[in-house]
Amino acid sequence: MRLVRVLVLVVGFLCAGLPLAWMALSSVKERADTIAQHPKVLPFATTTPAPESLVFAPTTGSWSELAVVHAGAQASFWEHLGNSVLIGVLSTLCSVVLGTACAYGFSRFRVPGEKDWLFFVLSTRFMPPLAVVVPVLLMYRQLDLAGTHLGLVLLYTVFNLSLSVWLMKGFLDEIPRAFEEAAMVDGYTRAQAFVRVVLPEARTGMAVTAVFCLISAWNEYGFAMTLNSSGAVTVPAYFAGLAGNIEGMPWPQVAAGAIVFVAPIVVFTVLVRKHLLRGMTFGTIKQ
Repeated sequence: MRLVRVLVLVVGFLCAGLPLAWMALSSVKERADTIAQHPKVLPFATTTPAPESLVFAPTTGSWSELAVVHAGAQASFWEHLGNSVLIGVLSTLCSVVLGTACAYGFSRFRVPGEKDWLFFVLSTRFMPPLAVVVPVLLMYRQLDLAGTHLGLVLLYTVFNLSLSVWLMKGFLDEIPRAFEEAAMVDGYTRAQAFVRVVLPEARTGMAVTAVFCLISAWNEYGFAMTLNSSGAVTVPAYFAGLAGNIEGMPWPQVAAGAIVFVAPIVVFTVLVRKHLLRGMTFGTIKQ
């Protein structure tokens, strides 16, 4: 059985790691090698010279050219990455803070029609986001929010709020009310008990919620592409814009940028992994 487990883990690791490994290799290849009919695994292996129309950039320049403004883009990769970081972090913070506050109300107080309200909150995720992209675009143009960081932060917060409320309500329901009652008996107000007693106990749920909200905002493409033809263009929309490059898609630069783009999510997930693993099983074992 142990051998079977090891084999399953190895196969799973290979399936998950090979695309990233191939992307890393592509980031140090020449463009002709990335689109060759016969795949070239090692970037320094000898190949047949490609036609001039296929030559885009030297192998050593793929990472340095992330600072170059390519045809089809309005700024360099690093500027677009800054937009993604700002929008992703702010929308995640807003979603977690608002979702926690809303979930606390549903968890601790009697709300008339609570089940109906919770179903309404959840129902906002039933409809595909792109189904409302035209009304949102028209509204944003009237409010001068199109092409702004604030516009995407508000939009991503709204769409992630339902997920945040439902996740946090489940975590808050598992925190005994006796903790808050004991704090209020000692002289704490409801707000002080929430901040000093409930929030420290709910940090696991907040970490799990933050991971899902950040991934959703980080990888979102439809609204980022539609609402930001200029201004606060995020990395997914930036990559799509490179398809209009008259010299051809710069695949080595795209691969290098994709590695940099994935890295913050991986780092953030690793940093909160203890909370994430605990959060996945939170409440499954009766104390």
